[in-house]
Amino acid sequence: MKTAAPAISPFEVRDCALITLSTGIKVQNLKEFRDALEKIPLASIGHHFWGRLLRPQFDEPEYNNDFASWAYRGLHDKTLAERLSMTLPTDFDSLEQLRLELVDTVEQRLDESEMIPWARADQQFYFLHSQIVVFDTGLRFDDPVDLVSYLPTLSTGCIYYHFIDARSRTEQRCDDFSAWLAGFGGRYRGLIERLCGFDPYFSSLEEIRAHVASLFQTFFEEQS
Repeated sequence: MKTAAPAISPFEVRDCALITLSTGIKVQNLKEFRDALEKIPLASIGHHFWGRLLRPQFDEPEYNNDFASWAYRGLHDKTLAERLSMTLPTDFDSLEQLRLELVDTVEQRLDESEMIPWARADQQFYFLHSQIVVFDTGLRFDDPVDLVSYLPTLSTGCIYYHFIDARSRTEQRCDDFSAWLAGFGGRYRGLIERLCGFDPYFSSLEEIRAHVASLFQTFFEEQS
């Protein structure tokens, strides 16, 4: 007697918003910055690398994380800013590993500096963190192919939740789409590999949405 395949739960589309909160920690010079990096909550490190995606941007940031931006604008240390900007969160398996890399980078710069760089009083760095608020959109999908037509219309909050925030929630440290597709066995392995192979760090949420939609569309066109 053939055993029936287990039912796959529908993909539930969630939206989200970020509430920015203060950690109560602020720094004015590079040594204080190094000391703070060693003790701040990991959520603060995640916020200063990824939170920019859901923040209103009035201009194109010169550096791709808040730490590098402050090193350049607050401390006027372009060398440190460039080094911090080259530290990519997607290169590390955990935020703790990312923290250690940041501390090493700052310590190296302190060793090189004859004087400790200071920022003006009005350019102190405030360590922040985010609280995510999740909303149920009511959208449900039983068949992955049905996502193709909807992906281009999903809000940026949906993309952040399912493609960015998911990396801290899923066992594979990948996106929610891949985690769901894995439940179908090897049927969608090719699509999962493409999704997990995409590094979203240098893209806006709009660009991530377009790329994910394109990956889905291309995969199912190839299957047909």
